[in-house]
Amino acid sequence: MRSVCDCLVALPGSTADGITRFAKNSDRPADEAQLIEWHPPRRVAGGFDTTYLKAVTAGRGTDSIGVLGSRPEWMWGFEHGVNTAGVAIGNETIYTTVDPRPFPPALTGMDIVRLALETSPTAAAAVDAIAELIDRYGQGGSGHRGKERPYWSSFLVADPGAAYVVETSARDLEVEPVSSTRAISNRTTIPSFDAAHRHPRQPVEALVDPRWNASKAVLAQGDVTADRLKAHLRSHVGGDDGWTVCMHVDGVESTTAAMVADLSSRPLARMLLGSPCRSIFVPMTVGAPAGDPLKTAEIEASGAGIDELLALEDDLEREVLTAGADPDWNAYAWSRVRALVSRGR
Repeated sequence: MRSVCDCLVALPGSTADGITRFAKNSDRPADEAQLIEWHPPRRVAGGFDTTYLKAVTAGRGTDSIGVLGSRPEWMWGFEHGVNTAGVAIGNETIYTTVDPRPFPPALTGMDIVRLALETSPTAAAAVDAIAELIDRYGQGGSGHRGKERPYWSSFLVADPGAAYVVETSARDLEVEPVSSTRAISNRTTIPSFDAAHRHPRQPVEALVDPRWNASKAVLAQGDVTADRLKAHLRSHVGGDDGWTVCMHVDGVESTTAAMVADLSSRPLARMLLGSPCRSIFVPMTVGAPAGDPLKTAEIEASGAGIDELLALEDDLEREVLTAGADPDWNAYAWSRVRALVSRGR
């Protein structure tokens, strides 16, 4: 199994302050960098040029919605992101009774995440866009650079007032509304879809269910806070031999990016590059230029310890509360991180 992730959402009745919270760890090859990018609203003439397909269209036409996301450097799509309407999406690799390898290159799960974010003003509209894209273009193509590893995707989609799970197998798809909290991982989880499509030989009991159960346990505590979600994404629980929520499996997968987002009319996305247990969640306002996010290698090459990074993370969390709609906040936040990392070298 490759390309594993964990994703969680808590709707207003389950959070400490009544704000929808969305969290995701992105597990990828350890040597693959991700980039944090802001794409402002724009007129998209002729469709979107995705990883394998050109001129892809979906949703509301030619005017895109501004989106902040985390992108593996070699592909077009996002592992996770938030748009200015407060819609957040993350995807997961899943395997089913249908073998993805014979299917031609088409849309990857990451492409679908970005397309839905750039075209959808609500979570319900994003679900419709995902269904439309899969029906029109299909899924296919490797999700790894230089290796032939195609797969199907599940998606967690949320906005300030609603959330949905979408699970797919080729062009088959099922949607489940979220009533309070929900976690997904690298397996089919909607009961009826799982009964019809679960891969008969995938070792979910050893490699997936412990992480999924750990995520569900965090959500079950109620009054979900950003700090609790960040701690969960940093945790080494949910498995053996590195198959944990913060993943470290040598030669296979590591957590290389993460996000914890507050979804409201002014969404806030805490973006992280690298392993959560060794890096910093930087609070970023969605709707302003991204500033100058450090690359994973720059953070990892620093002598700054996790205690220093966490202290700065706490400082930025306090400061962003008074930043409001400051268009320079993201640049300021990353300059603070850069200053700390530079001192640590």
